[in-house]
Amino acid sequence: MGSNAVIFSGSFNPVHIGHLVIANYIVEFTSADEFWFVVSPHNPFKSISELAGFHHRLNMVNIAFEELGLPIVVSDIENSLPQPSYTINTVNALAEKYPDKKWSLLVGADNLVNFHLWKDSAKILERHQLLVYPRTGFDDDQLYEKNSASKINAPVIEISSTFIRNNISKGHNLRAFLPKGVFRYICENGLYGILNGGISN
Repeated sequence: MGSNAVIFSGSFNPVHIGHLVIANYIVEFTSADEFWFVVSPHNPFKSISELAGFHHRLNMVNIAFEELGLPIVVSDIENSLPQPSYTINTVNALAEKYPDKKWSLLVGADNLVNFHLWKDSAKILERHQLLVYPRTGFDDDQLYEKNSASKINAPVIEISSTFIRNNISKGHNLRAFLPKGVFRYICENGLYGILNGGISN
């Protein structure tokens, strides 16, 4: 078996500094050789009306990581798969395309609560290691044991894309919450209802 690769699939609407911290931690403090950001065109648990265009979200993830020098891969593979994007289809497609890699899946502890509702969740657990990023209020040892999941002891950063979207639209300057290039991209493209064409400089 070749390199250890961790899949982190999501809408990234938008990608923020919390995502960067998670990726940085995984590649520096675990056995992972690569961290794969898989951008989802449509998460089955989220309303598609809230999403910025897929190409915008993919562009922002690429911008966020292009200068970090970390072994991170940004993938658009879900854009070629049936919609909505089910994780079982993603991991199967990646495993088929890159059979030399050992694939693990990273989810937030808040998603672990409903993991049994995911399509073919049992098959995912049979074939892949489940890694869990901690979230405040979602620390249930029984759930970890039930899903044979491993907790990642990364710093807990309580930033959400929803918070960023909601407050950008109200005119708040959230420059520190976003990679510099991502903040600029949002302003230049008028995403998330940003007011007055964004904030200069």
